Amino acid sequence: MKYRFGVFSFDDRTLALTRSDRPVPLEPQPARALALLVARAGELITRDELRAHLWDPATHVDFDRGLAYCIGELRAALGDSAENPRFVQTLPRRGFTFIAPVTRDPATEPREAPAAERDAAAVPRDATPESARARPVVVKPWIAAAAIAGAALIVGAAGALMVARDRPPAPPRRPIVAVAVFENETGDAQYDRLAASIADVIVERLTAIGPSRLGVDGNAAILRRPRGARDWRAVAQDTGAAYLVFGLLQERADRLSLLMQLIRLDDGTHVWVQRINRPSGDRLDMIDADAAAQIESAVRSTVLK
Repeated sequence: MKYRFGVFSFDDRTLALTRSDRPVPLEPQPARALALLVARAGELITRDELRAHLWDPATHVDFDRGLAYCIGELRAALGDSAENPRFVQTLPRRGFTFIAPVTRDPATEPREAPAAERDAAAVPRDATPESARARPVVVKPWIAAAAIAGAALIVGAAGALMVARDRPPAPPRRPIVAVAVFENETGDAQYDRLAASIADVIVERLTAIGPSRLGVDGNAAILRRPRGARDWRAVAQDTGAAYLVFGLLQERADRLSLLMQLIRLDDGTHVWVQRINRPSGDRLDMIDADAAAQIESAVRSTVLK
């Protein structure tokens, strides 16, 4: 279905958002949130409904932070604001409502076949007049039993032959990435909460890739331990992950930096390392989103190549 509101158009099948027929970049999860909101424009969409719509029940993330990120990205794409909303209105502690007038494009709805076509389709192709039908053939019970026994023997022999052959290899399992809590090594307690929350943003970003393509574990107890008490072999054993993401917030030469690392757990080797530098005293706005974007890119090029 294609929806139109203001200068925008949104296709809920492709999750494509356009403004005056020009594409507007929008990540998959905010796009899925928009699909639910416009489909029920004018209605209250509760926070629990959005949680069920956007995240698999087995996914463990900071829901409040993840939802705030989704709605923030959606508002940014629409040029909307929470203080003076034109599209998405927040109802504190309840949910959200899409308040702009929405029209549906009937050309995108599936066409219902005319009644004559439906009736014709309902008639079997091999249907014949009653007078032309052949009379049923009566099969004696002992002949039917013999035929069934013969068919059973054939099926059994075929099954035994298939078992004897080498089975084709099973399809590859999806890789699992474990995300450990990031650590604050600056010695400044004001950064403790930020460092700890970065992992949740990364889990949310990686989960959006799709659970059929990538498994993400950010909730195992071992991932919450300090780096010195977290052996990579134990991480692999406890989580079944093939890769580990973790990072360190550091201060070097009066500059704050976030060191991010991606480790392959079958041999403990680093496959990707990157550092984000900020001036000392910087508020570190959006550093969690920057880190999540860079790590998603590394996972796509390294783990999902």
